[in-house]
Amino acid sequence: MPPDLLRLDIVVPVLMYCALLLWVGRGLSWIARLATAVVTLALIICVLLVERGWL
Repeated sequence: MPPDLLRLDIVVPVLMYCALLLWVGRGLSWIARLATAVVTLALIICVLLVERGWL
Protein backbone atom coordinates (compact mmCIF):
# COMPACT_ATOMS: atom_id res chain seq x y z
CA MET A 1 0.00 0.00 0.00
CA PRO A 2 1.50 3.38 -0.96
CA PRO A 3 2.30 5.51 2.08
CA ASP A 4 0.16 8.39 0.77
CA LEU A 5 -3.01 6.30 1.00
CA LEU A 6 -2.55 5.48 4.69
CA ARG A 7 -1.88 8.79 6.38
CA LEU A 8 -2.60 9.31 10.05
CA ASP A 9 -4.06 12.77 9.47
CA ILE A 10 -6.84 11.04 7.52
CA VAL A 11 -7.20 7.75 9.39
CA VAL A 12 -7.36 9.14 12.94
CA PRO A 13 -10.25 11.61 12.33
CA VAL A 14 -12.24 8.93 10.50
CA LEU A 15 -11.78 6.49 13.40
CA MET A 16 -12.71 9.22 15.88
CA TYR A 17 -15.81 9.99 13.82
CA CYS A 18 -16.83 6.32 13.88
CA ALA A 19 -16.43 6.16 17.65
CA LEU A 20 -18.39 9.40 18.11
CA LEU A 21 -21.15 8.19 15.80
CA LEU A 22 -21.40 4.96 17.78
CA TRP A 23 -21.64 6.89 21.06
CA VAL A 24 -24.05 9.60 19.86
CA GLY A 25 -26.10 7.23 17.72
CA ARG A 26 -27.18 5.06 20.63
CA GLY A 27 -30.58 6.74 20.72
CA LEU A 28 -31.04 6.98 16.95
CA SER A 29 -32.77 4.51 14.70
CA TRP A 30 -30.68 2.53 12.23
CA ILE A 31 -31.92 4.65 9.31
CA ALA A 32 -30.97 7.87 11.10
CA ARG A 33 -27.53 6.44 11.94
CA LEU A 34 -26.98 5.38 8.35
CA ALA A 35 -28.08 8.77 7.00
CA THR A 36 -25.79 10.58 9.46
CA ALA A 37 -22.85 8.37 8.49
CA VAL A 38 -23.43 8.85 4.75
CA VAL A 39 -23.72 12.63 5.00
CA THR A 40 -20.66 12.99 7.22
CA LEU A 41 -18.49 10.69 5.13
CA ALA A 42 -19.55 12.56 1.98
CA LEU A 43 -18.46 15.82 3.62
CA ILE A 44 -15.12 14.27 4.61
CA ILE A 45 -14.56 13.10 1.03
CA CYS A 46 -15.42 16.55 -0.35
CA VAL A 47 -13.00 18.25 2.04
CA LEU A 48 -10.23 15.80 1.07
CA LEU A 49 -10.87 16.36 -2.62
CA VAL A 50 -10.70 20.13 -2.26
CA GLU A 51 -7.69 19.98 0.08
CA ARG A 52 -5.66 17.82 -2.30
CA GLY A 53 -6.72 19.79 -5.37
CA TRP A 54 -8.38 16.87 -7.10
CA LEU A 55 -11.52 18.86 -7.91
